[in-house]
Amino acid sequence: MKKFFKSFVYAFRGVIFCIANEQNMRVHICFTAYMFGFLTVFDFFEVSKAEFAVLFGLCGLVMSLEAVNTAVERAVDLSAGGRQSELAKVAKDAAAGAVLISAIASVAAGISIMFQPEAFVKMFEYYKENPAVFVLLAVSICVSVAFVFIPGYFKKKKEKTDGKI
Repeated sequence: MKKFFKSFVYAFRGVIFCIANEQNMRVHICFTAYMFGFLTVFDFFEVSKAEFAVLFGLCGLVMSLEAVNTAVERAVDLSAGGRQSELAKVAKDAAAGAVLISAIASVAAGISIMFQPEAFVKMFEYYKENPAVFVLLAVSICVSVAFVFIPGYFKKKKEKTDGKI
């Protein structure tokens, strides 16, 4: 039983590593948070339970593939030992391509589900009537941009790849 619970610790450690070290993972997290925030906190969009489930699944898929991409990159770097290799480049590019394909499909699905012009009109009216909430949204966007783009904003210590596991 102890081994079972330890596996969760290792998995969470991997997720934290990806968040701390992968800018694209932070981008995925921010977009996911805003999308589900607008879907759950506000009543702008009409989304069925099935559509909600599709959005959850696709966001999970993109972030899972980003974690797999990180694992592939680190494993390839470790096995290549700092040497440039065409096979290593192909492996890393293919893993990144898998993330890109899933992200494009997710965005397309999100647009098809959430393209509701009347919802955007309601959003505009809401923010026009509640400027303080609009300011909070703007501040949260600034914090998100810092979280994603400022190096070291989330990172605590430098990654070491010395060949030891």
